[in-house]
Amino acid sequence: MTDTSRVTVIATVLNEGEAIRRLMDSLVAQTRPPEEVIIVDGGSADNTVGVLTEYAGRLPLRVLVEPGANISRGRNVAIAAATGDVIASVDAGVWLEPQWLEKLTAPLESAKQRTGKWANGRGGKTAEAVAGFFVPDPQTTFEIAMGATVLPTLADVNPATFLPSSRSVAFTKAAWAAAGGYPEWLDYCEDLIFDFRLREVAGPFGWAPGAIAHFRPRSTLKAFFKQYYRYARGDGKADLWRRRHAIRYATYLLALPALLALSIVHSPLWLLILAAGILAYCRTPLRRLRPYLAGLPPGERARAVALVPIIRGVGDLAKMLGYPVGWVWRLRHWSQPEIHWRRHRRPITD
Repeated sequence: MTDTSRVTVIATVLNEGEAIRRLMDSLVAQTRPPEEVIIVDGGSADNTVGVLTEYAGRLPLRVLVEPGANISRGRNVAIAAATGDVIASVDAGVWLEPQWLEKLTAPLESAKQRTGKWANGRGGKTAEAVAGFFVPDPQTTFEIAMGATVLPTLADVNPATFLPSSRSVAFTKAAWAAAGGYPEWLDYCEDLIFDFRLREVAGPFGWAPGAIAHFRPRSTLKAFFKQYYRYARGDGKADLWRRRHAIRYATYLLALPALLALSIVHSPLWLLILAAGILAYCRTPLRRLRPYLAGLPPGERARAVALVPIIRGVGDLAKMLGYPVGWVWRLRHWSQPEIHWRRHRRPITD
């Protein structure tokens, strides 16, 4: 049974060790404390569970151990165990601003106070789901460049179409159930599929830009490549963003070789066209990078700027390699109805 006066914060963890303290300390410091915190451990081999249990006296905490659970399974287990009607989801690798939960749940709670029931998100009403936001928390010059290249700023966001990451989102437990929960057949991009389904059953997301989670970008190109390879593999498994991936293949496999060939055969001026194209492609990351440059020494400024096109190129290569791998997996599992998520959704029932 759920309680409509309670908010449950959920997260999944795996081998976070001492690093999980950043998240836990920030949960302790919330101006609007959660009534419940449920964290599902996927079978950590380190001291993660031990560190979490240290917070049992400071938070209304339950730690559930589910060995082998992927992120989707972990979130579903946590939400199913929740006694609150409002779920606030966060990731292990973040820390939260003190007003994160207050601002994230305010649209839902104000609708409850006005109407006595959760609004359905239609006809101008507050939605059953609210999108929070996240910002980079870089520690090095490389991470500054990484955050500027891959993470949006508020200026980049259209609240009407923004699909939130599950590192900062709130929704009712009823909406989660109606949406069929997180897709446990997906290991990456699972929150996007959940967002699409949630919007379908609950209406548009509310927008809480002040509900901010701080997320540390990947610290090496190797880690970044692995991350984006997995993201693209998830895109292939879920049949997401066909057009985007097609444009990427056309750019790198057709347009780029053609411009290089023209510069060799006809005129080096074609290289200027290529350089202009690269600059245009990096324009948004460079705009995001600008506020950080003043705080860097001259040499590090140049390094940060030079890293932007490198990060873009590595990310694109990772996506081009990961996407077909995901599609091969999809074809092998074609007979499974759940992968055809656009037409298959099974609501969760008690």
